[in-house]
Amino acid sequence: MIKVIYNSDYKNLKITGHADYADYGKDIVCASVSSIISTSVNLAHEFNQDIKYTDDNSKIEIINNTNDENVKIVLENMINMLKDLERQYPKNIKISKGE
Repeated sequence: MIKVIYNSDYKNLKITGHADYADYGKDIVCASVSSIISTSVNLAHEFNQDIKYTDDNSKIEIINNTNDENVKIVLENMINMLKDLERQYPKNIKISKGE
């Protein structure tokens, strides 16, 4: 299962796990998550370069060191898209708010 944990001000987001919907390379849930995250981080970088993104193949972490309202909107939209995916595939992705 993919687990997404974010805090209320969208300053820290962590994504771990695998959806296990299908085999690696054929998993539409993982592909969707990757696409949503990549597109969102790239757009956030267009507004402000102080977004840190790391991917060590077991965990993705996004650190928002800005107070840029546009970046916050992009990251909030990213979480909303991931929540839509969670509604469609509740056995494969879990979104939760942490502090």
